[in-house]
Amino acid sequence: MRSGDAGTDGSGDGLHGRAEERSLALHREVARRLVEDPAVVARARERVRGWLADDSAARGWAAVWLEELDRPVSEIASLLCDPGPRARALRQCSPFAGVLGPRERWTVLRRARAEGGLAPPEERR
Repeated sequence: MRSGDAGTDGSGDGLHGRAEERSLALHREVARRLVEDPAVVARARERVRGWLADDSAARGWAAVWLEELDRPVSEIASLLCDPGPRARALRQCSPFAGVLGPRERWTVLRRARAEGGLAPPEERR
């Protein structure tokens, strides 16, 4: 079984498993960016504070993310790369949206597919 298939890590298979694989690949790149530019964390904190201020649907995740964003950059980067269930849940409502531009996202996803981390849909069935 592949890592995104049912029974291995709880993320399921099919579209949900592929979405998690994409999210993990993108957040790995964000983690690299954090180490290079810690200001990314400051922008994430601002976003989380915005969730609290505007009473958005993400408000439930805000307290959790504020706590995580107070950790050292290396720990935040590790969290973003963690394939476990807690990190997977946190990535579903990430304050790091927008860190990567559209071209960067495409490059990351294409690289992950080339390295075997993302199978095209027809190969996952």
